Amino acid sequence: MDDRSGPRGAGRNGPAGAGPGSGRGSGRRSERGTDSGSGPGANPRPTFGTDPSSGPGADPSSGPGAGPGQGFGADPDARWLALLMHAAFFLLLGASLTRFLMRHPGEARTPWIIALSITLAVLYLLGPVLGSRPTPRRLTWLGVLVLVWMVLVVLAPSFAWCAVPLFYTGLRILPPRAALALVALLTAFVVAAQLRLAEGFDPNLVLAPPAVAAVATAVFVHMRRQAVRQRELAGRQRELIDDLLRTRRELAATERREGTLAERQRLSMEIHDTLAQGLSSQQMLLQAADRTWTSDPDAARRHVRTATGIAERNLAEARRFVHDLAPADLAEGGSLEAALHALAARESAQAEGALTVHCHVEGAPHAPLPDRVRSALLRIAQGALANVREHSGATAAGLTLTHLDDRVVLDVGDNGRGFTVEQAGVRGPGTDTVRGHGLPAIRARVHQLGGTLTIESAPGEGTVLSAAIPLAPAPLTVPEDPA
Repeated sequence: MDDRSGPRGAGRNGPAGAGPGSGRGSGRRSERGTDSGSGPGANPRPTFGTDPSSGPGADPSSGPGAGPGQGFGADPDARWLALLMHAAFFLLLGASLTRFLMRHPGEARTPWIIALSITLAVLYLLGPVLGSRPTPRRLTWLGVLVLVWMVLVVLAPSFAWCAVPLFYTGLRILPPRAALALVALLTAFVVAAQLRLAEGFDPNLVLAPPAVAAVATAVFVHMRRQAVRQRELAGRQRELIDDLLRTRRELAATERREGTLAERQRLSMEIHDTLAQGLSSQQMLLQAADRTWTSDPDAARRHVRTATGIAERNLAEARRFVHDLAPADLAEGGSLEAALHALAARESAQAEGALTVHCHVEGAPHAPLPDRVRSALLRIAQGALANVREHSGATAAGLTLTHLDDRVVLDVGDNGRGFTVEQAGVRGPGTDTVRGHGLPAIRARVHQLGGTLTIESAPGEGTVLSAAIPLAPAPLTVPEDPA
């Protein structure tokens, strides 16, 4: 045969081009049986089988790897590589046919060569019509495509150039063993075509194509594994992002719930320490007025006036705690000491001699107390005195406010009947066995400020409640050097 340079170049460049080209293209395709969104749990063992859209008949508009099971449809490099392989197929097919017609005009086999070339081109174009999944029709199409090419190579060895895109296609579509078998078959036909065109036996023509095909297959497998790792990493990143978003949503929901519960607890404590105590006092005063309305009208009117004053005070307190403002006794810059003295005087007046409350202050603060501390200590005193008035049967009670360097301590004591602390369970959560709000509310206020609550009592010996609130340390004063 003539024109040895053409087929000889085809033999050398065909397998060589087929190897690296197929490796680069196939490295960007998904594997057989691998989900497109494979995450950390995906099977890392790569297969180079089921990228149905990556063959020579793949739809360029959908890009390589398109369709279910593919993970690289959005890769622009893979898309351009697939388009390049499609263009290369038609270019090689046209070049091979042109060379044959120029070198062998008028031969009896020429019509067959032309018909088979057109058939091969039509079969190639039928790829997108068959879809992107590895269906039996798709595999049959690949088999017919390879068979027509083999017939062309037998009739005209220069068509071995078209092995490049076929080699690339087989590696990407077929399962591993079938792909390796196709690679071996294509390589054998390329070697045979070169030997037919060679003048004598050349070992390089026999050994070079298989060696290049082996290297190309190894590169393909390596790049496929790299693609699987990248897909697994992307899956893990997506999972981490999903976990982060879910955690942020859960955290936001938890914060909303905690805020709602905190506001509910604040309102319940404010209601207990102000409105509930005031309503209880009003009830007792009105009941006393009703009993003495006929026998002692003056006393009854005093009770009513006192109840009216309590109602006015409760109304003011309600308006303030709804807006989370300081208690009325502390409003407009009032001191805690003055508020405790006023509280003791009111409790004594409302009891009308049944209970006497004294207030004593020890020491002086080194700095003004924070508003939260002042409000909390006043509410603690109100709640504690309410318990004394309603449950202890005491005739005398005392409020003692002690200012220390690092904390402020409020003691509330009475001479009532007392109780057994352990049996009453006042040290545990939900410990107010009488009404269930007094002591837990006091404990919650102390806990919010990082303080400690101590209760000392015994039957017949009264009760002492002590709330210690830590303060921020005062800044150190460095003496000036007289020198």
